[in-house]
Amino acid sequence: MKEKLKAIVDEALDKIKASQELESLYDIRVQFLGKKGALTEILKSMKDVAPEDRPAVGQLVNEARTTLEGKLEEMKELFEKKLREEQIRKETIDVTLPAKKTIVGHRHPNSIALEEVERIFVGMGYEVVEGPEIEYDYYNFEALNIPANHPAKDEQDTFYINENIVLRTQTSPVQVRVMEQGKLPIRMIAPGRVFRSDEVDATHSPSFHQIEGLVIDKNITFADLKGTLAEFAKQLFGEDAKVKFRPHHFPFTEPSAEVDVTCFKCGGEGCRFCKGTGWIEILGCGMVHPNVLRMSGIDPEEYTGFAFGVGLERIALLKYEIDDMRLLYENDVRFLKQF
Repeated sequence: MKEKLKAIVDEALDKIKASQELESLYDIRVQFLGKKGALTEILKSMKDVAPEDRPAVGQLVNEARTTLEGKLEEMKELFEKKLREEQIRKETIDVTLPAKKTIVGHRHPNSIALEEVERIFVGMGYEVVEGPEIEYDYYNFEALNIPANHPAKDEQDTFYINENIVLRTQTSPVQVRVMEQGKLPIRMIAPGRVFRSDEVDATHSPSFHQIEGLVIDKNITFADLKGTLAEFAKQLFGEDAKVKFRPHHFPFTEPSAEVDVTCFKCGGEGCRFCKGTGWIEILGCGMVHPNVLRMSGIDPEEYTGFAFGVGLERIALLKYEIDDMRLLYENDVRFLKQF
């Protein structure tokens, strides 16, 4: 029995000495000290040992276990020390190196302009409503008093998915969807991305953003529209800003107008920025056409309203004096970090 124990211990010590990693030590422990290990099997065979020899054999087994456990723990500590040293070597920080610069992002010029417009209108009691960019032709054209083959469709040539579904050319469909709900009165703005088949240049893009507003209530007049847009211009461009309305035509409003604001560079005296006119065009507007109200289930004899639409990029270009719309989409950090 003594010779058998010595053979087991010698074999275990040789394997421990030859081990190269912690995992192999675990396997050795299981092989010799586990529930089915070699030493455990000897303990199980103690019943075959003569009673007078059992104490001596038990002592030999315990000494063998102590020897192996001590050697396993010694090798484990050695491996763990090497692993810590290797980890420390890899994670060493050279304090003489320059620190990494933390680059903090910020909002895009479009986002800044949009938040400011939303702040102005929310302050006047409007709610912000969004809708789908992929829209039915009915909501994008017909419900806005633009029937099939209407010339206005040529001006808003868009991308068709099929004959009934388009990429919206304006955010006015959101207004129609809100009117159809029949929850009156309505005071809302609808910001969002729109699409038109335009060539890319300094002032045009096939994808851009609009903010359209709508008010529906009893006894709404053109005077309410003028007062609202005058206040909007003052808050956006300064207290000295004035607005001028020029007659225009939109299929979904009647009467309609284009709105100019006094040039905030020259104060209306005329400069290169306003091309010498003293005025800058900013948006289109008008009283909601009775046909549009009827198609949305609203009685034009009882309710009236006004609508307006402004390009978000146009506001950003004017407010920050950017001369090329393409700069907003080129993602040039040198340009964007100015805002």
